[in-house]
Parts: sequence; structure tokens; C-alpha cells
Amino acid sequence: MKRSEKVSRVLSTLHALYPEPQVPLLHTNPFTLLVAVVLSAQTTDKKVNQVTPQLFAAAPTPEALSMLPVSMIRSLIREIGLAPQKAKALQGLSKQLVEQHGSRVPDSFEALLSLPGVGRKTANVVLSQAFGQPAFAVDTHIHRLAARWGLSRGKTADHTEADLTRWFPRESWNRLHLQMIYFGREHCPALYHELASCPICAWAASRQRVLEERRANDIVRRRGRTRAARVR
Repeated sequence: MKRSEKVSRVLSTLHALYPEPQVPLLHTNPFTLLVAVVLSAQTTDKKVNQVTPQLFAAAPTPEALSMLPVSMIRSLIREIGLAPQKAKALQGLSKQLVEQHGSRVPDSFEALLSLPGVGRKTANVVLSQAFGQPAFAVDTHIHRLAARWGLSRGKTADHTEADLTRWFPRESWNRLHLQMIYFGREHCPALYHELASCPICAWAASRQRVLEERRANDIVRRRGRTRAARVR
């Protein structure tokens, strides 16, 4: 299948499944979205949504969050992975927003990257979902799917982002980012996924990729059985 045909079919399949995808993180404005995305690193959106209501009740603005002690922020987000580092980053980015940006979240990629705790993925999410600017944030789901579908050989998220923004039309990026995340969670898990029965992998993945993932899953299963036998 030609790449152009594959891209078109991926877009039509995902649009049929998720015509109007919504950001899964609870937020009300660019600031609360920024905070939620920073918190989401190496944890689940569900867990983030469990702690942000109490955090935003205590500090709904950059000014309020910048004045909270790091220890209090850490206490409010203690159930989140990497809470100590994230608490320090949240206070730091809030202070920087107050001092350098008039308490507003900037709509510039470079300015967002200068904020503590903000990397490329977070900046792209905020630009696309808070400000409507075309940007393609790549997370673990998107990185995995791009490889399975033969749309990227990137070893890093940055490489995958470069490939996907090359193949997919610019106007699709913001919605496609969310569609791929939902698809990865609901249809295309990292382990024990039968590519041949997947709504997209079944026709997008190469035969070699299907065989490679079957072998990888078999290895994981054998290791699991070996560990279970040792425990018994």
C-alpha cells in the first residue's frame, strides 16, 4: 500500500471511531491544561484527574500556585508519580508565568519550553489544545502506533513527530493526536496485541511486523510462566 493511501485510510478510520475527540485531562483554561499536562508525565490521565480538582481549588491561578509552598503542592499531588519534582516544577513555572508573562500562559513554543517542567510534548499539547495552533504532540501511544503502522522508524518521540508531521496534513494534527491516543488505549495495547485483528494494524502493519510482535508476545508470556513456576 502506498504511504499516501495508508495515511488517507488511517485518517478515515480514526475519524469514524472518534469524530470529536476531547482532551482527557480535566481543565478550564490554558493554565489548568498546562498544569495537568505537566502532571501527566509517567502517570495516567485518570490519576491526574483525581488530584487536580483539589489542587485547582487551592490554587486556580498562576499567582495562587506560585505562593503555595512546594511542600503543600507536593502534598496535594502526592498520589502522582514523581510528585516532589513536579511540585517544584509547578511552583517554578507559576512564578515564571507571573514574572515574565503577566500571569498568562504564552502561546509561543519557545516560551513554553523555557518554563520549568515543560518539554516538547507538553508544549505541543498546550499549543494545539489551548490555542488551536497546529502541533503534533507524541506520547508513548502515538510512538508505538506510528511504528506499527510503518509510518515512522523513529527511535525517539522527536523523530516520530517529524515523520508524522511530514505524512499527515497540517490541519489534521490537533485532532489526530487525540484520536491516536484513544485508539492506542482502546484498540492497540503495547502487549498481547494481535495485530491481525486490529482495525488498523490488520492492514497497515507489514507481515514482518506482525511476526515480530507475535514473537515478542510469546517471549513475554514464557517469561511470565517461568516466574509463576518459580513462585510456586
